[in-house]
Amino acid sequence: MRFSRGRNFMFRIPEGEEFLTFINKFAEKNNVLIGTVAAIGTLRNPKIGYFEEEKGKYKVIELSGTYELLSALGNISLKDGKPFAHIHVALGDKEGRVLGGHLIEGEVFVAEVIIHELLGEPLERKVQENGLALWDAEKI
Repeated sequence: MRFSRGRNFMFRIPEGEEFLTFINKFAEKNNVLIGTVAAIGTLRNPKIGYFEEEKGKYKVIELSGTYELLSALGNISLKDGKPFAHIHVALGDKEGRVLGGHLIEGEVFVAEVIIHELLGEPLERKVQENGLALWDAEKI
């Protein structure tokens, strides 16, 4: 599938907002149906996930405290007809150790975000046999 470049957005998420909820609402408000997301900043009490293939679900890892958002990378596509952000993160603790995974939730202390909109036929996520909501491989 081919995409062309759309708009570019660069903004800061206000302190106290939930990261994914804010991105999803921003995308919906600005009619961003597909795009890429990158961010840096700091998250409080984040929850990250590791997909356990044999169980067909995410193991949720709840972190307590404040973590540097060293990198957040992901995309926006459609899920249930609405913009949906799928983000993976690398988080640093106060000792300089890094933890990472699928971002499930995170309260923003600071988050600087860039979204690059892509134009083309939207990709829709649908639950597959493996339990993951993925794009239709035949459309890509």
